[in-house]
Amino acid sequence: MNKIIHTPNAPAAIGPYSQAVQAGKLLFVSGQIPIDPATGAFAGEDIATQTRQSLTNVKNILAAAGYTCADVVKTTVLLADIGDFAAMNAVYAEFFTENCPARACFAVKDLPKGALVEIEAVACKES
Repeated sequence: MNKIIHTPNAPAAIGPYSQAVQAGKLLFVSGQIPIDPATGAFAGEDIATQTRQSLTNVKNILAAAGYTCADVVKTTVLLADIGDFAAMNAVYAEFFTENCPARACFAVKDLPKGALVEIEAVACKES
């Protein structure tokens, strides 16, 4: 049976979805926008700060389920402006340092609440 993951250390879902769902060894983390769960507001207005908060949210959800960034096998990054790719990538490299996950990155027309970035992840635990 699937297990729903929820932590107060990441923003609550703003729609009919879960922060994450664990299905066997796999953990599917919903797209995280840069909302600081302590304030309910964006962590900042620049792509670096927003990327850092989005990935911190992902990391906190992973931790709530007993996973780490090292368990992530795939991410999808959505950017409001593909021109922000390099700055996003520099922050992303702080979270994934070796054996980096597969990744797709897309520019999209709009993101929820006017975010500059949204990041989802899939993780797999061997044990």
